[in-house]
Amino acid sequence: MSADVSPLAGKPVAPSALVDVPALVTAYFTGRPDMSDAAQRVAFGTSGHRGTSFASNFTESHIVAVAQAICLHRQRAGVDGPMFVGKDTHALSEAAFASALEVFAANGVEVRISANARFTPTPVVSHAILTHNRGRERGLADGVVITPSHNPPEDGGFKYNPPNGGPAGSDATSWIEKTANSLIEDGLRDVRRTPLRAALAAPTTQRHDFVAAYSDDLANVLDMAAIRAAGVRIGIDPLGGSSLEFWAPIIDRYGLDATIVNDAVDPTFRFMTADWDGKVRMDCSSPYAMAKLIELQDRFDVAFANDPDADRHGVVAPSCGLLNSNHYLAAAISYLYAHRPDWKGRPAVGKTLVSSSVIDRLAASLGLELKEVPVGFKWFVDGLHGGTMGFAGEESAGASFLRRDGSVWTTDKDGMIMGLLAAEMTAVMGRDPGEIYHELTERLGAPLYGRIDAPATPKQKSLLKSLSPDQIKGDALAGDPIRERLTRAPGNGEPIGGIKVVTENGWFAARPSGTENVNKIYAESFLGPDHLRRIEAEAQEIVARALQG
Repeated sequence: MSADVSPLAGKPVAPSALVDVPALVTAYFTGRPDMSDAAQRVAFGTSGHRGTSFASNFTESHIVAVAQAICLHRQRAGVDGPMFVGKDTHALSEAAFASALEVFAANGVEVRISANARFTPTPVVSHAILTHNRGRERGLADGVVITPSHNPPEDGGFKYNPPNGGPAGSDATSWIEKTANSLIEDGLRDVRRTPLRAALAAPTTQRHDFVAAYSDDLANVLDMAAIRAAGVRIGIDPLGGSSLEFWAPIIDRYGLDATIVNDAVDPTFRFMTADWDGKVRMDCSSPYAMAKLIELQDRFDVAFANDPDADRHGVVAPSCGLLNSNHYLAAAISYLYAHRPDWKGRPAVGKTLVSSSVIDRLAASLGLELKEVPVGFKWFVDGLHGGTMGFAGEESAGASFLRRDGSVWTTDKDGMIMGLLAAEMTAVMGRDPGEIYHELTERLGAPLYGRIDAPATPKQKSLLKSLSPDQIKGDALAGDPIRERLTRAPGNGEPIGGIKVVTENGWFAARPSGTENVNKIYAESFLGPDHLRRIEAEAQEIVARALQG
């Protein structure tokens, strides 16, 4: 990050900094959005609608409207099977779950909620959708996950997964967003609701054993027997999230030598250490948020954490501490394509355009097709679903991969299997993932990666999003000839919402944030720290000139 690191980073969170949960939930039920303010309208980003009731952009009005819009979308799309509903441990997730269930029940939607766990992770919902739909042409299931991912405790999130099991595409989310906003503007008159007690008792509200269904199937995506036989000592930190109630059954089911190092669930997340900016954020790719698990690295052969909805992973190894998320993606790809003999036809590798180019070099060295797509896991859904993409990952520590037989596992990010994969790699290779990555760099080069968040006005963000290649002047970047100026992803031709400039030894990409008033500049160099700093400096100048016209 470019911003100055807070002196609070990596330290226990002060009680005075904790969210006031009663005030937050009260604001959820009493707040009314001002629809003339764009910031208070329903807005689906790469992972659904997010906000906080303190800013009047995640209130009961938003959720009942989105839930009703999803019901209407299901009718429009002909989805008439069950809807699997998951939620994480954020305070607003419980409130939004109650609101949404009232709407789903009133609309006669068959909803499946957890029978034996308070919370249900994102990848478990994706797995449930795909398991139900396998071999079916009718009665297809879809799902909803109520989570703001790793965002601070005061945030809420609500996302829709269609029958393909992954994050909904732009056509669906645009329609849901537009319909929800219209419902709010009309005073919610067309929103159907029934009291929560009646919704829970409705015949359409059914209980589902998510824990057993997911846990029992893990041996079909991972070599759980190898992990057990090798006696890999595993440390697991759910970071107070929805995966907690899944880990004990998994450990027992497969006889793992694993320890849950933190079993606390608290909507204030008071057990966290502060992130880089001093805020509470359950980012398992951040060394500041992961400080407590890093301190335990010598106790385990491998340790890992998941964010609150368990779609992200953070792997800690004795050889290096917390692995950079890009480094682990490369190590995982190297391992999987050597140890999945039943993956037919050499399926492609998927990566986002701001993920490390060490993945490009690795894919080329293995003779694998590389699919480089815009930011957002939705771009990987078709490849994973059809089995034409063996592994898909993004730089923000989210990834998934195929079952051992080459069929689909999840089409949403699965931080749980990514954590267990680190244990499998350690068991089979006799080396932790950090050591495996180091071996890769000896033949592929050792990249350095950075990201800069620059303050930006809405106008500047809009300008960056609409840049064209010919607005990027000059023939060189940090002394190297420019090979490519990209505004569309080479893997699928979709707009990247910004620009990427590539040379032989490095690259930068610039795109506006979807949630904050900042423009993000990502950069990477294979020539060392001085070269990376030069790329970052020149990237900021190039973007500034382009935005000035």
